[in-house]
Amino acid sequence: MAKELRKSYKFALRSSSYISAILLLFSLALFYYLSLWDYWPVLVISIFLVFGVCFLVIQYRVEKFIYVRIKKIYDDVSFLESTSFASGPITTDMATLNEEIEKFAKDKRIEIDTLKIREEYRKDFLGNVSHELKTPLFTVQGYILTLLEGAMEDKKVRKKYLQRANKGVERLIYIVKDLDLITKLEVGDLSLDMDTFDIVELIQSVFDLLEMKAAKKNISLTFDMDYVNPIYVRGDREKIQQVITNLVVNSIKYGHPDGTTEVSVENLIKNKVIVRITDNGEGIPEIHLPRIFERFYRIDQSGSRKEGGSGLGLAIVKHIIEAHGEKIYVESAEDVGSEFSFTLEKESKPRE
Repeated sequence: MAKELRKSYKFALRSSSYISAILLLFSLALFYYLSLWDYWPVLVISIFLVFGVCFLVIQYRVEKFIYVRIKKIYDDVSFLESTSFASGPITTDMATLNEEIEKFAKDKRIEIDTLKIREEYRKDFLGNVSHELKTPLFTVQGYILTLLEGAMEDKKVRKKYLQRANKGVERLIYIVKDLDLITKLEVGDLSLDMDTFDIVELIQSVFDLLEMKAAKKNISLTFDMDYVNPIYVRGDREKIQQVITNLVVNSIKYGHPDGTTEVSVENLIKNKVIVRITDNGEGIPEIHLPRIFERFYRIDQSGSRKEGGSGLGLAIVKHIIEAHGEKIYVESAEDVGSEFSFTLEKESKPRE
């Protein structure tokens, strides 16, 4: 405390000392010239009084000087509210003021950098949305214009083009629904219907739904072991099913023919399980892993959409898992395969 006090009032102390020293020298010269040594106690008392008065006046004036100018800076940049600023005296500790200003400048730099990143993200997002919507829109428009220009008279061509236009509309609906879902997840506007369910049974139902899709590439959907007993978890069954479906669909899309997609459910800690979806597909280059959960981010930067999808699947997966207060992880190596895993709260038995 003494160190802080000495530091805070250093300027006033030094200035008062200089003034007192100058007056002392002047007084000693005067006493010597007028031979007033009998009054030396008055001299001593006067010097101490001068020192005290100088200290108080200088300290007060410097405080006011700093207060007026620094308060204006704070008010201009909204750094501190005036009420909190005026709650205590302003000392002459310029080091503290410098620290506060430097902290403010650092925070503003971080804020500016964050805004720049968000602006880049916004531009990328708008560009990606435009690209994703443009392709099916132009496709639908092309087929309709062809029909209007005369192809409608041919029943076979009409049916074929209408079917293709319908597929384009379905893709538009798919993208818009995913956009709506991820927006609700990001703003926290999507409520979760929490329940207790058997995660093994849910995974098996996903396998059954995707069996035909996997069969086209002769990919086996399997568990890592036989799960004889149910494993109960707590969560939104429908949303967790969507998570598992998205991850298994991705493993099929990017898996090698005659490959395998394996799912395991392991105890992580006392009240947690971790679900792992592992494939032996083409894998993900390490450079892409940090961004794999971003909206519309694709490993194939060429613009090819040979695998289809909205480009929002993994982003939706991440938001659903985080909405449950859980974590999702990814490990991958090129030409070896990928493993996506996420945690869930474990239940010993279904709640009544």
